[in-house]
Amino acid sequence: MLIGIPREPDPSQPLVAATPDTVGKLIKLGYTVAVESGAGAHAAFSDDAFRAAGATIVGPEVWDADVVTTLDTPPAQYRERMRAGATLIARLAPARHEELVGALARENLTALAIDAIPRISRAQSMDVLSSMANIAGYRAVIEAANHFGRLFTGQVTAAGKIPPATVYVIGAGVAGLAAIGTANSLGAIVKATDLRPEVAEQVESMGAQFVAIPAAAEESEDGYAKEMNEAQAEAAAKLYAAESAAADIVITTANIPGRTSPILLTAADVDAMQPGSVVVDMAAANGGNCELTRPGEIFRTEGGVTIIGLTDLAGRLPSQASQLYGQNIVNLLKLLTPAKDGKLSLDLDDEIVRSITVTASRQGPSVTGQQVAEPAADNEAVIYWPPPPVKVSAAPTAAAEPPAAEEAPEAEKSPWPRRLWAGFGLLLGVALVLASPAAVSADYLVLMLAIVVGFYVITAVTHSLHTPLMSETNAISGIILVGAVLQVGSTNLAVSVLAFIAIVIASINIFGGFTVTHRMLAMFRQEA
Repeated sequence: MLIGIPREPDPSQPLVAATPDTVGKLIKLGYTVAVESGAGAHAAFSDDAFRAAGATIVGPEVWDADVVTTLDTPPAQYRERMRAGATLIARLAPARHEELVGALARENLTALAIDAIPRISRAQSMDVLSSMANIAGYRAVIEAANHFGRLFTGQVTAAGKIPPATVYVIGAGVAGLAAIGTANSLGAIVKATDLRPEVAEQVESMGAQFVAIPAAAEESEDGYAKEMNEAQAEAAAKLYAAESAAADIVITTANIPGRTSPILLTAADVDAMQPGSVVVDMAAANGGNCELTRPGEIFRTEGGVTIIGLTDLAGRLPSQASQLYGQNIVNLLKLLTPAKDGKLSLDLDDEIVRSITVTASRQGPSVTGQQVAEPAADNEAVIYWPPPPVKVSAAPTAAAEPPAAEEAPEAEKSPWPRRLWAGFGLLLGVALVLASPAAVSADYLVLMLAIVVGFYVITAVTHSLHTPLMSETNAISGIILVGAVLQVGSTNLAVSVLAFIAIVIASINIFGGFTVTHRMLAMFRQEA
């Protein structure tokens, strides 16, 4: 099958649906790839780069391909160029454009909404919303820094002390966490709030302080926070107002696909902020989280607060954003092309495939699994939208209580066995010092203290750290091995026996350490 990568119909869209890197991966799946001339120009990908990756450079006939992938829904005049039964993969936003579903069916196209990927672990590599949100979260902080007019990091100079900026992030999803990490790396003091209390650990791991909402909402089954009741909304509004008034920069990220963005900051909240403060509304494309946001604009209020309502934050980093989007497409096609033979197939028993299938043409890819009603006309595609809900939750599963007879965790065990062994080692060392000649008694004393200290250090380390600890002690074991080799030929039988035992133990530690380290590193390697 031929995959077509056209130049984006919207001249303001700088991204492209594939890069030279992802084109090579599509070809490995058995597809032939055609790229419209100039498609990657705005993202710094030349036609020569695509050609070198194995793609064919074509003109407007790219719309004749079996599979066409774009960033957003192509206008009707472009879809009319596609042949009946062709497949369109794009961010279709079918939940917000119900009329589009019927149009796609009448055009007899198989339409896959890649922005409808469910929020489940298996689908993370295909989730374009998360990929673009990650880029947008980073760019939001850069835009804020550009309009802030002060340093993010605090400094102490000869001319005086400069305090760090305070950044408050509302929403700790992918975009929020990206913004938190970027602001923290720039040296700002970062605070964050989310309706889901279970994300507090993630926020704190990024170096920010989690500010919890009293009586926070629970997470819904689709992976997003449930709608708050009146009491919860009132408590959240008070918190947002108080924290935004104390912050230099506020970044809002509450954006749920298919729904209008909720208002988190009112005009009164903005008026209470200090002059020179900045608000970055990352939900501006869906109406905005700030009451004063103007989608697509940057303006300054009468109170001196700059409100950034850009709707193309990810598009301001076109090369990286195109690469991530293209990789999401590759990962999706890996699922849809299990035989890697370049033939698309839709298994509607797969919850990912079912969630993104908007329409399916009889003349298009093979469709297996559950079926729906026949189309009204033979020349129309079957409508599969909306899909059945997919239950998902990011909240950790509550651990079952251990049985009463279960052994207590190591941290709760009595320290007396360790103390008894340490006491035995101490007594043995004292005996050796008293029984040894005066010339070597000091050496035995050092050995005794080393044994006791080493015993306490090693036994105090949790078991989960024993593997890296063993790897790090390979150098020490090597020193022991060298010393034992030098002493194994001693005329004293006791010295030779002890040296041999030291050689065996040190060798086990060295080779075992390298073996386990190799296995650990293999866990992080990915296939090309």
